[in-house]
Amino acid sequence: MRVSLFITCMSDAIYPRVGEAMVRLLARYGVQLDFPKVQTCCGQPAFNSGYWEEARTTAKTILEAFDGSDFVISPSGSCVGMIHHYPKLFEHDPVLHSKAIELQKKTYEFSQFLVHVLGVTDVGAAFPHRVTYHPSCHGSRLLGIKDEPMELMRNVKGMEFVPLPFAEDCCGFGGTFAVKMADISGAMVSEKSDHVKETEAEVLVGLDMACLMNIAGNLRYRNEPVRVMHLAELLYEGVKQA
Repeated sequence: MRVSLFITCMSDAIYPRVGEAMVRLLARYGVQLDFPKVQTCCGQPAFNSGYWEEARTTAKTILEAFDGSDFVISPSGSCVGMIHHYPKLFEHDPVLHSKAIELQKKTYEFSQFLVHVLGVTDVGAAFPHRVTYHPSCHGSRLLGIKDEPMELMRNVKGMEFVPLPFAEDCCGFGGTFAVKMADISGAMVSEKSDHVKETEAEVLVGLDMACLMNIAGNLRYRNEPVRVMHLAELLYEGVKQA
């Protein structure tokens, strides 16, 4: 079985520790992640901005990169969500449309793969901290990720989980939205940070580093001492501490 890591731009360029945590955690279950070096951006920025031809160019590279993979795993619900748009991008090309559907079916966000493919809900982690969780829009709405991260966190020993008020509200990032509508984006992330502060959590965890980067930036600007982590990082750190 060939299981490949789709690292995504954000994790590759800014948060490589997220990919490292995924690789080391999954290795505990006998999953040796393959890393096709030809992989590139999923095409989401171009797609969301209306540049579908440019999005097709990068999407073709992704289709080629993971053509021989049995499973593809990513730390980003947003980028996995973009792969779900590939069949629409290639609806007039029968060959690439078929490959797009195949890739969509075998691509999983990290928590989905752990719970639904490996059947793992308890990694044996211990993390004695007060934690809250932000469900990113694309993961929860496009992919339907709801219970998977909660199941994994429920089994972390010593962790105190605090629900985030208005958790389903967008953090305001939205890729190019944060640039085009900067004032609105800033107001949204400021509101999100207010809710994080309400929980008195030591750690904010999530499934998408783009959203977490946005919230973390606002928290740092406000000098709020909240640690921001991807779920893979929390679980792997917890495994090391157990």
